[in-house]
Amino acid sequence: MNPRTPGAELPEHPDSLWRTPDPKRSYDVVIIGGGGHGLATAHYLAKNHGITRVAVLEKGWLAGGNMARNTTIIRSNYLWDESAGIYEHALRLWEGLAEELDYPILFSQRGVLNLAHSLQDVRDSVRRVEANRLNGVDAEWLDAEQVREVCPIVNTSPDVRYPVLGGTYQPRAGIAKHDHVAWGLARSADAAGIDIIQNCEVTGLEVVGGRVVGVRTTLGPIAAGKVALCSAGHTSVLAAMAGIELPLQSHPLQALVSELLEPVHPTVVMSNAVHVYVSQAHKGELVMGAGIDAYNSYTQRGAFHIIEEQMAAALELFPVFARAHVLRTWGGIVDVSPDASPIVGLTPVDNLYVNCGWGTGGFKATPGVGWVFAHTIAHDTPHALNAPFSLDRFTTGALVDEHGAAAVAH
Repeated sequence: MNPRTPGAELPEHPDSLWRTPDPKRSYDVVIIGGGGHGLATAHYLAKNHGITRVAVLEKGWLAGGNMARNTTIIRSNYLWDESAGIYEHALRLWEGLAEELDYPILFSQRGVLNLAHSLQDVRDSVRRVEANRLNGVDAEWLDAEQVREVCPIVNTSPDVRYPVLGGTYQPRAGIAKHDHVAWGLARSADAAGIDIIQNCEVTGLEVVGGRVVGVRTTLGPIAAGKVALCSAGHTSVLAAMAGIELPLQSHPLQALVSELLEPVHPTVVMSNAVHVYVSQAHKGELVMGAGIDAYNSYTQRGAFHIIEEQMAAALELFPVFARAHVLRTWGGIVDVSPDASPIVGLTPVDNLYVNCGWGTGGFKATPGVGWVFAHTIAHDTPHALNAPFSLDRFTTGALVDEHGAAAVAH
C-alpha cells in the first residue's frame, strides 16, 4: 500500500477469526488481558516456545481496551540504550509481522517527525539522533526547510508562538491498523490451540506458599501453572490481589479523529512544545493525540479542556486543518511508572509475571514485548531486552528515565 494514500482499500473479514471456547479447568499459562500485549505474548508462546495450553482472559471484548483506544504510532527513536533496544526489536518485528501472521495489518512506514521549537529542543534532538545512530536506529536531523519538504502542510513560518527550528525524523517509523493487528494475533494464537476467552473478568489470584496456582473469574476458578498480567491501567489492581503493590499511576489519555478527508498529511508529526501529534489514518481521518489528563482515574474518558488545548495546538502547526470537523473522541487508561519506562518481568510471587507501565507507548511495543515476555514466562528468567525493565530497579536505583529523554513519551 502506498503510505501517501490513506484511502486505500481495506480487506473484507470473515464473520469469525477465532473460536469462542468455554474455559478449561486448568492451563499451563493464563494471560490476563486480551489486548495487543496479551495476544502477542500468546502468539510467541506458541510460535517460539511451543507452549499452547494457554488461555487469554479478557473481561470485555477482545482488544477493546487501550488496543482500540490509541493513535497507532510506531517508532523506535528513544534516547536510552535500553528503550531503543526493545522498541527497535519491536519495529523490526513490525516490518515482517503481516507476513508472519499471514494477515494484513496495514503497516505504513511513512516516517515520524519530532519537531524542535527552541534551542534546547534542538540540542536535545540532535543528541537523540546521535544516540539512535549508535544503537543502529535510523534517525536524521532535519532543518526547517527539510521539515517542510517531508511534510509541506506544517507551518514553518518564523512569525508564530513556537517557530519550527527543525526536527528529528525516523523514516522507518509509521502507523498500523490497530484492530487488524489484534485480529491477526488472535487468529494466529487460536490456530495454535490457545483459548481466547472474552467476557471473563478475573476477580482474584490464588496464591499458595508464595506461588500463584490459579485465578478466580466470573466464569469460575481456573488452575494455572503460570499467570501473566497484561492489563495496562488495571495491572496494579490485579497485582494487589496477590499482595504486590506496583509503582504505577493510571491516567486517562484522550485522542480524537476528524471526518474523512482526502490524502493531505503524508507522515506523522509530533510536537512536545505545543503538545499534539497528528497522522492521517488509512481511511482518511486525521488522528490526533496529546498529553494525559493530570488526575488518576480508571474511566475511559477525560476532561474537555485537554481536547480544546489539543485542537489549538494542532491549528498552530497545521492551519490547513481549520475547517476540519471532529468526528469522534475517546479515552484510554494508561499506566505510568516513576521513570516513564515499562515494568516487564518476574514478581515477588513465584510464577506470576507482570507486563505494565508502558504509559502512552504500549502499541508500538506490541510484537517486541510479546516476544520478550513470552521468553520470560517460558524460561522463568528475563530476556536480555527486558532485563533492564525489572520491578526491582525501583529499589536498586537502576532507572531508565524516559520522562525527559524521549522528547515526547508517545
